[in-house]
Amino acid sequence: MLALPDLAELRRYDTPTVCNAIELFEIRSRAVGYMNREIAACFPELPPMVGYASTTTFRSSVPADSSVDPGISARLIRSFKDLPGPAIVVFQDLDDPPAGATFGDGMCLTYKTFGAVGLITSGAARDIDNVRALEFPCFSNGIMSGHGYCHFEATGVPVEVGGLTIHPGDLLHGDCNGVVIIPPEIAAAVPYACEQYLKHEAIVLDPLREGSADLDRHQRAIQEMLARLNELKVELKTMIQS
Repeated sequence: MLALPDLAELRRYDTPTVCNAIELFEIRSRAVGYMNREIAACFPELPPMVGYASTTTFRSSVPADSSVDPGISARLIRSFKDLPGPAIVVFQDLDDPPAGATFGDGMCLTYKTFGAVGLITSGAARDIDNVRALEFPCFSNGIMSGHGYCHFEATGVPVEVGGLTIHPGDLLHGDCNGVVIIPPEIAAAVPYACEQYLKHEAIVLDPLREGSADLDRHQRAIQEMLARLNELKVELKTMIQS
């Protein structure tokens, strides 16, 4: 059984640091696993969001037909309890381009009250000022004032958002820089990898922050950092294999 990660520890780090830490494990390409620039934080001033995906598809261009379960919204909320930690609701807007906003303040207040810690949609947002006051992290591809014929079509299914396939239960980390999936097999070790990465990165950055313009010193610092990171890669591989 995989060890569960410490989500509070993961929230201490920004998403680029988490991406850098994941690279050290060398278990996937460096060019995958994070959402593309179509998806941006609605409230970039908020701290990192960490939780598990609760997925649903959405449409607003036409009214729901008779095949859509009228209880689907409640079923999505009930599914939060099946996750190993707090939910992040992830929507795929099936309309391209979006015909109406996926979420507003009522939806976000509902999800927050039932324990969710954020929301991501491939579609649009609205009620921005009211949602900002909730301090509920949201990510979207834009803003739209109307909601059209908004309805859910399926829950608990893989969804396509920001160039990624998100599965129910995927561990997500997001902030003003974007959203990344943390692979479950390394999740428990990622906070330690983040801590160590920043420690080794400081070998290069601290002299620069102090105003050092010694190029030879800078080059030596880079080589030392790379050597330390290579040692860390070996340590991390041992950690996840044990």
